[in-house]
Amino acid sequence: QVQLVESGGGLVQPGGSLTLSCARSERSFGRYAMAWFRQAPGKEREFVAAVRWNSGHTFYADSVKGRFTIAKDSTKNAVVLQMNSLKPDDTAAYYCAQSTSSTIQSQIRERVSYPYWGQGIQVTVSS
Repeated sequence: QVQLVESGGGLVQPGGSLTLSCARSERSFGRYAMAWFRQAPGKEREFVAAVRWNSGHTFYADSVKGRFTIAKDSTKNAVVLQMNSLKPDDTAAYYCAQSTSSTIQSQIRERVSYPYWGQGIQVTVSS
């Protein structure tokens, strides 16, 4: 059973930066993806970014494209989300997730493709 643990959240001013990290308890094999989702109070959990582990191919939500960068850290068995130019609308609980090894590209942005989830970490963007 894969376990995911997020770290790096907190409070940041608008325009600032924050880096989230997600550590995995074990290595996996196959064409799986690691992703970040977020959920603001009263809203649905939404896709933020994903990286295909074997190819490094990345995917982003339109709302974060150009501001956020997702990357894998193979040596640490982790995935990192670098968030720049943060806005109050980015305030949410951020969740790390791992997909199945059979997830195809058209399913990368769908919550149902991810059976493994971290506990979530809060990011608050406010002055």
